Amino acid sequence: MNTDFYTVTIDGTKFELLKRYDQLKIIGFGAQGVVCSAYDLVLERSVAIKKLSRPFQNVTHAKRAFRELKIMQLVDHKNIIGLLDVFTPQQTLKEFQDVYLVMELMDANLCQVIQMDLDHERMSFLLYQLLCGIKHLHSAGIIHRDIKPSNIVVNGDCTLKILDFGLARPTTSALLMTPYVVTRYYRAPEVILGMGYQENADIWSVGCIMGEMIRGHVIFPGDYHVDQWNKIVEQLGTPSQDFMSRLQPTVRKYVENRPFQAGYSFETLFPDAMFSEQSLTQCDLNSTQARDLLSKMLVIDPEKRISVEDALSHPFVRVWHDDSEVNAPASGTYDESFEQIQSVRQWKELIFKEIQNFQEDWMIL
Repeated sequence: MNTDFYTVTIDGTKFELLKRYDQLKIIGFGAQGVVCSAYDLVLERSVAIKKLSRPFQNVTHAKRAFRELKIMQLVDHKNIIGLLDVFTPQQTLKEFQDVYLVMELMDANLCQVIQMDLDHERMSFLLYQLLCGIKHLHSAGIIHRDIKPSNIVVNGDCTLKILDFGLARPTTSALLMTPYVVTRYYRAPEVILGMGYQENADIWSVGCIMGEMIRGHVIFPGDYHVDQWNKIVEQLGTPSQDFMSRLQPTVRKYVENRPFQAGYSFETLFPDAMFSEQSLTQCDLNSTQARDLLSKMLVIDPEKRISVEDALSHPFVRVWHDDSEVNAPASGTYDESFEQIQSVRQWKELIFKEIQNFQEDWMIL
């Protein structure tokens, strides 16, 4: 029995934690785990602890657990959540079954912030930070693939961080990715239509979030896969023949056979009345600039969609430009070689070794 740990059950979830963590309180449930707030007696600060949900029940879960752990160790940017600790109460590989990730604790996720009446300044600052974090991931060869409000956390001072990297993938394998992973409302058209995708699929997701900030609710609320596509086309219009010519034959036939939609202008979709009338204190920003950026992100054809670099140079967000944030160097490039492993046993060994290495490095520090 390891005396460094104690066991507590909260709301039906059993936690086996290091004694340095106390004052547990559940703050969230997700597909990949349960998240608690806690107080770290060693660092003397509040933290978030995520217990991964059954990480070794199959290859998919094990791969996501390892992927999240590796990416959190690889990236180091103020707009990406930091990994403070990772541990397991089990002492041997044979017993190994639980993984706990300890991260920075933030005040809320973006779902709650979207319900607020955001002025241009706050919206601009949040988008700037989100784009900085995404650019840093891309510079490390990582597409997040699941950018959505619940995967973005903020503090009361508008500081923003991206989290949850279980669905992230290396950019080099983007053309082989399944279209059925990204949360539906924020899914880029090329993902919905099975075209394969590159980095700026994340930019479409940012556009969906920006539109949600303006409207106060989801802008493309598809009930199912095909309905998601129809919701996009109803608002933005039927895509060009050039775009449709790049679709797979069966998909192209469906898209071409749908009734033609003219779509609406962004002035109609996002009129001035939707924007906050709160006065600005520092920045000369306006709804015209906001709509222009949004219209460049919500472009159905990925070849014509704005890049993260150009989005960061747009007048609506460049007022916050800090080169150390925009161009923070990647600490390394994501190694995709492990993605081919198809054995849960091998995944367990890899994750167990990562946890041991992390603990050894922490002891050295």
